[in-house]
Amino acid sequence: MKASDLRAKTIDELNSQAADLRKEQFNLRFQRASGQLENTARVGQVRRDIARIATLLAERGRQAKPGAR
Repeated sequence: MKASDLRAKTIDELNSQAADLRKEQFNLRFQRASGQLENTARVGQVRRDIARIATLLAERGRQAKPGAR
């Protein structure tokens, strides 16, 4: 997932996508614990995607409040 694609989305879309990714992360943790996880790299991809979305939401929150850092 690219940051440029995420920037085109609304805050509600970003929040729903973040919730979906958190559910996927939860399921991946269970698969890893039970030894059923085949694509181990997906865990890191999901974590980074969640971080990208959180960063964009924080940026937009700062833009909504002028003068705040």
